[in-house]
Amino acid sequence: MLIPRLIVARPVFAWRTSSRPTLVRTRLAWDDARLRRATSIRSTAGGSLTLGYAGLPEGASHVVPFMEERAAHGAPVHRRTRTVPWTDAMEPSGVDLMTIGAPAERIRSLASAHDLLLPFRIELVVPVVPDVAAMRARVSRKERQRVARQRRDLGWALENATAAADFEWFYENVHLPTMRRRHGLATRSLEREIAFQCVFRQGFLFFLTEGRERIAGMLCLFSPRTRTLTLRLAGVTHGAQAHYGTSAFAGLYVLILEWAATHGIRAVNLSGCEPFLSKGIFQFKRKLHPRVVRPADHFGAKRLWLRVVRDTPAVRDFLVANPVIAETPGGALEAVYFHDDQRPARRDIRWEGTGLSAARMTHLDSFLQATSNGGPSFVSA
Repeated sequence: MLIPRLIVARPVFAWRTSSRPTLVRTRLAWDDARLRRATSIRSTAGGSLTLGYAGLPEGASHVVPFMEERAAHGAPVHRRTRTVPWTDAMEPSGVDLMTIGAPAERIRSLASAHDLLLPFRIELVVPVVPDVAAMRARVSRKERQRVARQRRDLGWALENATAAADFEWFYENVHLPTMRRRHGLATRSLEREIAFQCVFRQGFLFFLTEGRERIAGMLCLFSPRTRTLTLRLAGVTHGAQAHYGTSAFAGLYVLILEWAATHGIRAVNLSGCEPFLSKGIFQFKRKLHPRVVRPADHFGAKRLWLRVVRDTPAVRDFLVANPVIAETPGGALEAVYFHDDQRPARRDIRWEGTGLSAARMTHLDSFLQATSNGGPSFVSA
């Protein structure tokens, strides 16, 4: 019964995630061609800021939800999604702040040297050395001490589960409930069959146990070629909020890093997120001192162009509150913090320990003046 599913699952998974150069090039060419008709989204968040997105449809699940959440501050969000010709999608009418997501070459042909280009996604990768103490020391001191205390008091241990029934239990009782609790209708995940055939069968399933109880789990893909362990699915049992309070996720990360140190793993890829320092999962994983890298798959050759269409207080508030990870002219990645005379840079949103080349302070008056010169749509409110 699994053979037809296996035939379908592997090509689909490879199309989405493969780092093979030939397949990446094919995927990028296909993505560029389908932009003849692009995804166009308009979101009114919190009543004071209208966000726009144009480009590849992946932006609707990877970029737009984050920006809506950060702009709305808990208020209702009204979103309109259409598929329109590329030139229509690029029209910023009625929008305050716009992101455009497309293959890098297309973006670079449109943006000026003053515009802000971000990676479409980033990944956070922890290099592994065969030394358990050294891997444990990568964790920030406060989190490391907390996990050590919970391991001692609660008897936390790592279980490497291998049975198909273990996967089913994880998917139904750990992963799906967690995703529903955290993301609701915006939940995105790997389909069950693809997760089973392409990740579980080629990777490792770990549980954090407390006595005989499994309280959290992670499903990881293993690459024998690069000796890299990549987190694909995760969750806490039944999505229970109580497990977050005990640092169960942090404990699971620490134990997996220790396991990696003794099993010939060269790197642990903590998976990816949007290129904003204010992203909660970025700040959480930063405590493990990963390196920020572009993905090796097709996402690594895609960019986001962040365009300010209208200079309003809400736009300035958003930019200051959400420092970004941007591309330098030389191709490196750096942290960019915005500020102005009334809004200090949010240096409390940290970037250190992530391998970024630097942190750049950018005054909004200078940035907006530079990006509006020659820009077709910039309006000062």
